Amino acid sequence: MSEYQAGPYLSQIELPEDLRDKFDIEQLPQVSDELRQYIVDVISEIGNSHFGASLGVVELSVALHYVYNTPKDQLVWDVGHQAYGHKILTGRRNVFHTNRIKGGISGFPKRSESEYDTFGVGHSSTSISGALGMAVANAYKGDDRRHVAVIGDGSMTAGLAFEGLNHAGSIEDMNLLVILNDNCMSIDPNVGALKEYLTDITTSHTYNKVKDEVWGMLGKVSKFGPNAQTIASKISNALKGTLLKHSNYFESLNFRYFGPADGHDTIGLVKIMEDLKDIPGPKILHVVTTKGKGYKPAEEGNATQWHAPGIFNKDTGEIIKVIPDSPQPPKFQEVFGHTIVELAEKNEKIMGITPAMPTGSSLNIMMKAMPDRAFDVGIAEQHAVTFSAGLATQGMVPFCNIYSSFMQRAYDQVVHDVALQNLNVVFCLDRGGLVGADGATHHGVFDLAYMRSIPNMIVSSPMDESELRNLMYTAQLPDKGPFSIRYPRGKGVMPKWKTPMKEIKVGTGRKVSNGSDIAFLTIGPIGTYTQKAIEQLKGKGISAAHYDMRFVKPLDEVLLHEVFSKFEKVITVEDGCLMGGMGSAILEFMAEHDYHAKMVRLGVPDKFIHHGTQDELYHECFYDVEAQVLSAEKLMEGIIFSASSLVG
Repeated sequence: MSEYQAGPYLSQIELPEDLRDKFDIEQLPQVSDELRQYIVDVISEIGNSHFGASLGVVELSVALHYVYNTPKDQLVWDVGHQAYGHKILTGRRNVFHTNRIKGGISGFPKRSESEYDTFGVGHSSTSISGALGMAVANAYKGDDRRHVAVIGDGSMTAGLAFEGLNHAGSIEDMNLLVILNDNCMSIDPNVGALKEYLTDITTSHTYNKVKDEVWGMLGKVSKFGPNAQTIASKISNALKGTLLKHSNYFESLNFRYFGPADGHDTIGLVKIMEDLKDIPGPKILHVVTTKGKGYKPAEEGNATQWHAPGIFNKDTGEIIKVIPDSPQPPKFQEVFGHTIVELAEKNEKIMGITPAMPTGSSLNIMMKAMPDRAFDVGIAEQHAVTFSAGLATQGMVPFCNIYSSFMQRAYDQVVHDVALQNLNVVFCLDRGGLVGADGATHHGVFDLAYMRSIPNMIVSSPMDESELRNLMYTAQLPDKGPFSIRYPRGKGVMPKWKTPMKEIKVGTGRKVSNGSDIAFLTIGPIGTYTQKAIEQLKGKGISAAHYDMRFVKPLDEVLLHEVFSKFEKVITVEDGCLMGGMGSAILEFMAEHDYHAKMVRLGVPDKFIHHGTQDELYHECFYDVEAQVLSAEKLMEGIIFSASSLVG
C-alpha cells in the first residue's frame, strides 16, 4: 500500500466507474485539485519522473474518465508524459510511488500493465493513427465503443500525426475524437508554423468574442432545454467556417473543429465532451492548457526544467541537487554541445540540427552562440535527416543530433537520402544503450546493428569524453561521408574533459591494456566497466587484455588479426543488442578468417528490457562489472556459454 495520503474524494476512487458513480459534476473541480496535489506529493519525493505535463492535463484526465465509459471507450495518450493522472484514476494510485522504479509501474501507458492503457506509447505522434486503427476495427466488428486520442501541439508537428489526420478525415462516419492539448510546449518550447497557427486561433479576438456570445446566449435560452449546448456546439462549429474563411487547417482535413476551450475548466470540459459524443464523424477539440498548472513554481519557472525536475521541496519549489565533494565529469551531451561550438568556430560549414531536443542534446549551446547555424526542426526526425542531407549537398557539414531510439523513426531517410548519396552527414546518436527509467520505448540498443548494415556508413562510439571530441573532429573533415557517433545518457569519466582534438584514422581501434590470458573487446563507454573488471581479475590471477574497438564499421582488421592470433579466449562487450551488433560483426570476422577462439558475447539479449536504473539493467542483462568478471572466470575454466541464456 502507498504511504501517500489521498484527499477525501480521490481516496474513494479506485477505478473510473467510482468517479462516474459517486460524484456529481459540481464536485469534479475538487477531484481535480486532489489529483493534482497527489501527483505533487509523490513526484516531489520520488523524483525520477516527468511532472509538468501531467499537471497540465489533470482536469482533462478527470473529464475524460467522467464522460467516457472507460475502458470500453478507448483513450490513447500520445507520448505518455502526461498520463500520471490517468494512471492514478485507473487502479494504480496505491502503486504510483513505484513509477519508473525497477519492478514498479511504467512511466508511460503500457498495455500489459492495465486494460485502461489501450495503446503502448513513449514516442510522439502515434495516438491518432493508433486510435483510428482501433476505431476502424471496432466499426468492422459492429462494436459501439468511442475512441479518443489526446495529442499535444508538439506531437502534432510530426508527419505521422498529419498522416493519421489525413486518413481519418477521409472516413466520414468514423467515431473518433482528437483532443489537441495546446500548451506551446513539448519538452522545449515548440517551433514552426503550426505553433503560430494555433496561437492565431487561440488569440483571435473576433472569433473568441463571437464564440463566447453564442455559447452564453444559447445556454440561457430555456426552450432549447438540455439540447442547448449541443445546438451551440453545432452553431459554433459553423461559425468557425465563416470566421476563418476556410483557413482552418483541421476543417480542411474534414475534421469538425471545436474550441479553443479552457483545458482547466473541468465542468466546462465535461459539458463540451458530452455534446461531442452525439456529433458523428471525426472531430477535433482544441483545449488550451498550461504545463505545470496548479503548482506555482512549475507554472512560473523554466518549463523545460520542470518537465522532469527530479526530487524537489513541494512547499518552496526548490529542486534538490546533490552537490558532489569533488569535480565531476560532464554528461556526454554537454561535451557534444560545447565541442560542436568549438568546431563550428573553425569550420564555417558546420551546422547543427535536432528534432525538438535542443536542451536534451545540448544543441541549445550552439543555438545561442550561432542562431543562424543551428536548427530545432520540431518533432520531425524524418525531416531532420533529409533536411541535413539537403544541407550536405550544398557543401555544409550537418551534425544531426537525435536520440538513438528516435533515429529508428528516420531509418529510411538515413538509407535513401544520406547513405545512398554518400553525403557527409554526421549523426550524433545521444542516449545510446540502456537509458534507465524511461524503459523499453527509449532504450537506444539497436543503432549499432541497424547502422552497420547500411553501405557507406561509418559506425563509431567513444569510450570517453576525449574520444568523443576526437570522433567529432574526425567526422567533420573532408570526404568522410555518412558518419555515426553514438554515446550514452549520463556522465563520462573525465572531469578534465576539454582535451586537444585530433583526427582518428577511420576504422582503427586501440589497445587500452595488455594481458596474456584473455582478451576483452569493447565498444563505447561500457569499456570503463571492463577496466574495473580487469582490475578484479588481476586479484584472481587472471591477466586480461583490453581492446577498445572504437569502430563497428569498418572494423579494425589489423587489430583483430592480432587478437585472434594471440588469444584463444575472447569476450566482447557492448551496451547494445547482441543480434547484429559488434559481437556479431567480430564473429563474422572470426569465421571468415578461419579463427577458432572460444568467444562469449555480452550485451542486450533478444528481448525488450523494461525500466530501472542503468546499473540495475546492466546487471539484469549480464554485462556489468560482476558479469564480465564471472564470464572471464567461466571461460578460463573452459566453460562455453551463451550470456543471453543467463538473462531471465
